[in-house]
Amino acid sequence: MNTFICKYKKKSWPGLISMFKDDGTHYEFMVQSRSSIMVVFGKTSRGYFACMPDFDVGCHLANLNDIFWNTERLTAVLGVVDGVTVAAALQHLYKELGYPEF
Repeated sequence: MNTFICKYKKKSWPGLISMFKDDGTHYEFMVQSRSSIMVVFGKTSRGYFACMPDFDVGCHLANLNDIFWNTERLTAVLGVVDGVTVAAALQHLYKELGYPEF
């Protein structure tokens, strides 16, 4: 249930959300793929955001279902593979698990 597929051009690889926590004002999860990435995400008055503390990066996001915009933003701060993976994980949470209810 917490597995998903990441796709970039003609390549694809599996991802796994190994931990998910609703902290009330924001959410956090661990995604396992080619890397292991902790993601903190939520919404502010200016829109959605994602932070990856272990990588010392963060960025604004569109709706979590907007894979195109979020991939553009996340790959700019994480690189292609990790950015695509986090964007796919966020879309998976939006579609499959119902998080967050935005």
